[in-house]
Amino acid sequence: MPFDVDQTLMSDVTAAVKAAGLILRDRHTSHARGVSLDGIVDEIHANDRAVLDVLREPLLRARQGSLWSEDELAGGALPPGEWWVVDPAEGNINHVHGMDDWAVTATLVRDNQPVLTVVHLPLTGDTYTALAGGGARLNDRPLTVSAKTDLGAALTGTGQAKPGEDEHTFRRIGDSVTAMLVNGLVVRVSVPATMQLIHVAAGRTDAFWQFSDVRSGLVAGALLVAEAGGTVTDLAGEPWSTASGDFLAAAPGIHAAALKVLAPIA
Repeated sequence: MPFDVDQTLMSDVTAAVKAAGLILRDRHTSHARGVSLDGIVDEIHANDRAVLDVLREPLLRARQGSLWSEDELAGGALPPGEWWVVDPAEGNINHVHGMDDWAVTATLVRDNQPVLTVVHLPLTGDTYTALAGGGARLNDRPLTVSAKTDLGAALTGTGQAKPGEDEHTFRRIGDSVTAMLVNGLVVRVSVPATMQLIHVAAGRTDAFWQFSDVRSGLVAGALLVAEAGGTVTDLAGEPWSTASGDFLAAAPGIHAAALKVLAPIA
């Protein structure tokens, strides 16, 4: 049964995310901003502040009783209830370096499961939406994951969740890329996660995995992929939630094969 929401909530969330996207689009440049690490971080924080100022209040007002998850780099389970998990500039590092792979995302999470999401790409005007039990869409077109059944023909992807991960995580990423290069066709290593997961949901790529539990990069894509017919688990093959420590979203025809390759990497 679809999540108990009317079209008004989806429309309100979409409008808020698109309004925030206009601000981020106006801040975008074709050149990199910031040379030192401090300068880059300052630009990232400035983007966040500019977008959150117009995003937080409309979302909280649109869903009475909902709560706000403040730290976009946080992971792990949320307390019971409905929470907005938002990334005001998903792919912020790309934005401040003058690249195009970034978006604004807002996801309503109920008891650690995403139930509604909007991902807006201001440079193209594309908007991805999904509702638990109600399917996933790109603008007005339903999304469907890839029909591939051969991992050897699969285009897959991964990436780091945030700067400063521990060395063990970086080594797992490297080992997993090697393993998937041996068993798959091509591996894309890039950030942010959401920009790869929209491709999985749309059937353009076949799988994405991550050794991390950063919520804001995964909740939107997890719902989009699941509602487009994909399989979303942790790397033990258990159903994924925000409490999970790692992540795999894949077309159902290759999920088991991808899991077999990735699960032994510890």
